[in-house]
Amino acid sequence: MTMSAHDQRIVDQFTRWAKPFAELPIHAEADAMARTIGACAPTPGMDVLDVACGPGILTCALAEHARHVTGIDITPAMIAQAQVRQASTNLANLTWHVGDALALPFNDGCFDCVITRYSFHHMPDPVAALAEMKRVCRVEGRIVVIDATPAPDRQWAYDEMERLRDPSHTSALTLDQLRQIGGNAGLQEILVDSYRLEARLDTLADAEDMPALIAMFDTDIASGADRIGVGAWQAEDGIRFHFPVSIMAWRQ
Repeated sequence: MTMSAHDQRIVDQFTRWAKPFAELPIHAEADAMARTIGACAPTPGMDVLDVACGPGILTCALAEHARHVTGIDITPAMIAQAQVRQASTNLANLTWHVGDALALPFNDGCFDCVITRYSFHHMPDPVAALAEMKRVCRVEGRIVVIDATPAPDRQWAYDEMERLRDPSHTSALTLDQLRQIGGNAGLQEILVDSYRLEARLDTLADAEDMPALIAMFDTDIASGADRIGVGAWQAEDGIRFHFPVSIMAWRQ
């Protein structure tokens, strides 16, 4: 697989973060997971694809409800973590692939549901990624995208914060932008939902990136302006904030 410079940044970032990422409790937070499963509406006869599946947290959760779930991610270390997770369960109805979200190695219309979670903000071309998800989803199937969606007047500052934290971040779409690309792709909206995901800053960034991030957050907290749009506050154990997350589900 030939990689772009940006793809290589993703692989480098998530190879280093594969194990910590897999162990972060926020990625399996109960309410967020329940909303996600509900948006996918899996049934025992469904074949599901999890695009940019990371360490397989959602993939394995979906496998408890579906006939078969396939996870694909561009970072081999993430797939290795997913396989470790599967091995700790009794789930046999899972298949893993290392591959690119923009060139999914699957036939047209072979999945009943195609989902991606927390990945669009890494993609330089989310329109192309959604087109690939649509291609491999059957007619009348369900396509679900879950990601952080900053408010329009906070988008620039939110992206600035995320690039400090993660060099593979491109831009987080607003909810309206996400809805628009779905509409432009000819998809029918069937669900719009949202939740806030609480996080502690120092669990999500490398030590060398923390001074710049702390300075940015300290300024935001002191001003009370919430320029980043994450409602940050200083807690006893460090800086905490909320990711503003949206769930979009469409019918093919």
